[in-house]
Amino acid sequence: MTYTPVSPFRRTIDAVILKHQARSNTELPPSGVNKWEALRELSAAREAFGLTDRDMTVLQALVSFHQATILGGNDSNLVVHPSNKSICERLNGMPASTMRRHLGRLVHAGVVIRRDSPNGKRYARRFGEEKIVYGFDLTPLAQRFEEFCSAAEQVRAEQEAFRRLREAVSLMRRDLASLSVYGEEMRPDLSIWPQFSDLAALTARTLRRKLDMADLERIEADLSAALVRARNILEPSGSENMSTNESQNEQHYQNSNKDSYDSELHQELVKGAGVDSPALPDQLADTEERAISETGVELDPPEPDIPMPNLPLGLVLRGCREILTYADGSVRHWHEFVRTAEIVRPMMGISPSAWDEAKRHMGPVEASVVLAAMLERIAEIRSPGGYLRSLSAKAASGEFSSGPMVMALMRKEAA
Repeated sequence: MTYTPVSPFRRTIDAVILKHQARSNTELPPSGVNKWEALRELSAAREAFGLTDRDMTVLQALVSFHQATILGGNDSNLVVHPSNKSICERLNGMPASTMRRHLGRLVHAGVVIRRDSPNGKRYARRFGEEKIVYGFDLTPLAQRFEEFCSAAEQVRAEQEAFRRLREAVSLMRRDLASLSVYGEEMRPDLSIWPQFSDLAALTARTLRRKLDMADLERIEADLSAALVRARNILEPSGSENMSTNESQNEQHYQNSNKDSYDSELHQELVKGAGVDSPALPDQLADTEERAISETGVELDPPEPDIPMPNLPLGLVLRGCREILTYADGSVRHWHEFVRTAEIVRPMMGISPSAWDEAKRHMGPVEASVVLAAMLERIAEIRSPGGYLRSLSAKAASGEFSSGPMVMALMRKEAA
């Protein structure tokens, strides 16, 4: 006759121990449970069961004394009986008092169950075919395996949500810092940009600390509100979709007559040299009408207070279509073209001093045409600011005109 004790040797009994003892009477899984897989799932969800990493280290040493890999199945005897000295040796010399404290936490969490002998010693004894073992029962690892797995999945889902939210907050902080710098350049009249910059800096400092989900959600809400305000100030609204016109442009480029480019280039070079060309007014009018039909942009007469370049706006828009994607609506006038160039300039990494130098030597419109042409080849230009300065120096000595740049881009498209 055998009897399974429920009270530990020389230790008090409480409701938690009785609850775990009652659960141990349930049947083991028929197919058994891999003890290392159970240990891995419990390690992932250890905080949900009130355990620490040190507790799991002691449990791993305890599990290693069970020779079989599968808990349950044909093996119903899951009690191990190592001595305190043997356990401490597998724990690399952990003090026995520390080891006993962690064992007590494992028992209280219901991960293992004490099966103490009458004198509190751990041993195995045979009575014929029957074997009685006193020690630590690993049955809960197999019985509660599904519970461990469910808790581990929940923990992993929470960790993934936390990681993704932290990444989003980090990206939002970076965007807010960049928008504050850009906003100070574009709208220096507003005092909101230092506040945005301070919020980004404080967020970077806060992210160095250990945060919980509620902290990240609060930071995410603050950054989201700040980004909405910044974008409402800086980003254009209602931009015209040029995709249809661009597809029409591509068809026109394939059917264009390359000879017209030569005549337009000849006109640009003649005008750049300060010589009138009375034989080409009809060609210029025809070129501008063709540019209007191909870009879909109807141009108003040029403003008298803005110096005009040697190329019509429609022709420039045909060769420099990339700048239209940054326009606040359609570009119908030269002043709208210049305003769009002002928006694109900091995005290209061109300093305000280099831009002011270009406008001084070329004029604002000519400088904007040069910038639009550079934008078409931005991937090939190592230093846009230095390149613009070199062109400004040529323009100061009268050796530069934007016409050949635009014509070269149009020839490249038509090729």
